[in-house]
Amino acid sequence: MEGDHTRNEVQVDLDKYQAMLTRIDELEDAAAAAPPPPAPKYQGVKDLAVAVDSWRIFPRIFITTYIYLLYYSAMWFMGLPAPTMEQAGLISVIVGAGAAWFGLYANTGSGKT
Repeated sequence: MEGDHTRNEVQVDLDKYQAMLTRIDELEDAAAAAPPPPAPKYQGVKDLAVAVDSWRIFPRIFITTYIYLLYYSAMWFMGLPAPTMEQAGLISVIVGAGAAWFGLYANTGSGKT
C-alpha cells in the first residue's frame, strides 16, 4: 500500500494523446516562425540608467558631501574656546550619522559579482 501513492499514472486515449502531441508541434512551429518582438521603446534610457547605477555616482556624491560636512564641523568644533552641551550634541549626531551613511554606501550596488 505504501508504494501506491508514489506512482503517477494517467489513462489517456491514444488518439487524444497523439492529437495533443500534434497540437504541441503546431504551436512550437508557429512560435518559431513568429517574428521577434520589437525592441523596447526606451532601451537606450534603460541602458544609461544601468550604467549610472553601476558607476554609483549618487552614493559617492552623498558620501563626499558627508565627509566635507564632517571635516568642516569638526574643525569648527575644535576651534571653539568653550563648547556647550548643544554644540557637542550636534557634533555627536553628525559623527554618529557617519555610521549610517557608510552603511548605506557600502550596501548599495547591484550585488552582482
